[in-house]
Amino acid sequence: MTDTLRCAIVGTGAIAHHHAAAVAAYPHAELVAATDLSRASAEAFAARYGVPAVYDDLDALLDAEYPDVVLICTPPGAHPAQTLAAFTAGAHVVVEKPPAPSLDELTLMTDAAAAAGRELAVVFQQRTGTAAAHAKRLLDSGALGRPLVAQCQTLWYRGADYFAVPWRGKWETEGGGTTLGHAIHQIDLLAYLLGDWTRVEGRLWRLDRETQTEDVSTATIVFEGGVVAQMVSSTLSPREVSTVRIDTEKATITVDHLYGHGHENWRITPAPHVDDAEAAAWALPDVEERSGHVPLLREVFDALRSGSPLPPVADSPARSIEIVAAVYASADADGAVVTPADLAVHPTHRTGFASAVIDLRPAR
Repeated sequence: MTDTLRCAIVGTGAIAHHHAAAVAAYPHAELVAATDLSRASAEAFAARYGVPAVYDDLDALLDAEYPDVVLICTPPGAHPAQTLAAFTAGAHVVVEKPPAPSLDELTLMTDAAAAAGRELAVVFQQRTGTAAAHAKRLLDSGALGRPLVAQCQTLWYRGADYFAVPWRGKWETEGGGTTLGHAIHQIDLLAYLLGDWTRVEGRLWRLDRETQTEDVSTATIVFEGGVVAQMVSSTLSPREVSTVRIDTEKATITVDHLYGHGHENWRITPAPHVDDAEAAAWALPDVEERSGHVPLLREVFDALRSGSPLPPVADSPARSIEIVAAVYASADADGAVVTPADLAVHPTHRTGFASAVIDLRPAR
């Protein structure tokens, strides 16, 4: 066991505060340094959380501090270079989603982790929480019968001011639109519950916002075992909701939430032929923990300290981004079917996600 994990944060914007809270909640970790393109932002962050050192850039931080873990909270385009630098310095990496702007860059990151003997954990906090763990156990055990049909909805609202940030809405700097930046969370939760995918058919739409990328996407995702899922993502939806629904032979599992879930967000509805005693056995556990960065980083830190493999809430870093890549690749081919084998050798969508978007905005 490593006594205390020395952590450094790169990027001190809004999401970094969730990381700081998770580090503070873990008794065997501490924040030792921070850096940001804005020195003032980094200094304000450090003052708020008692971080003893601030650096102008990541290289200076790594040279001076030799952290055990680097927490990367920067825009996606910066993730690969920062991750590789951290591995070269001997640190583990926890990186915010999406982990990279392309599949090939993610492969570089995972290969570098293996070469350095370090771990790469991606923040998909929707996997966490006692309710998600319970639902996964029921599905994996076969207690609910075979999964059949699923829905995955990310219906959020982002106004014009959101896209006015210079790096947003551009293929070169954000990597993709709502599919990559927003839907990936619910896609990841769905794949965490259902496993590997076998085919995708997708479309990208631009209905209202001033953006190069899509503001709406739709897709059919088929998982191993023949589960058919419908996905829709939007940044145009005033009544916001994040939903995953899985219909099995014996029950429907549903989680309706927005940016995080607890037991009150989950429901298991038995089919008419299931008796009360069997359905009662599916009840959520008495002890509750909500989803979030705190349980995710706790499980990751426990694994790092003990030298164990990353836990299921933080493993398979490529699974959800592969589904996202397949949506983009399909949309760029007029909705054609994309399989994992297709994606593995895809001529364009392993290096970036820029794709054809169907523009249905009225003439301006």
